Amino acid sequence: MEIRIGIANTGRELSFETNEAAAAVKKSISTSLDAGATHISFTDNKGNSYIVPTGGLAYIELGTEESRRVGFVA
Repeated sequence: MEIRIGIANTGRELSFETNEAAAAVKKSISTSLDAGATHISFTDNKGNSYIVPTGGLAYIELGTEESRRVGFVA
C-alpha cells in the first residue's frame, strides 16, 4: 500500500510503500492524533523508518491494497 504525507510549508510530499494493512495504518494514525502525540512513525517495505511531526501534517493519503496489474488488459 502506498502512503503519501503532505507536510505544511513544504513543497514536496513524503511518499513510500508499506506492507502493513490499510486498516492497521489508519488505526495507528487515528490513535496517535487522538492521544495528542507529537510524532507518528511509519516503516516502509525496505525497513526504512519515517518519523513525522503531527504539528506539520497537511494531509495523509492512504492508497489501496490492491496489487497493480502487469501487462495488457483486453
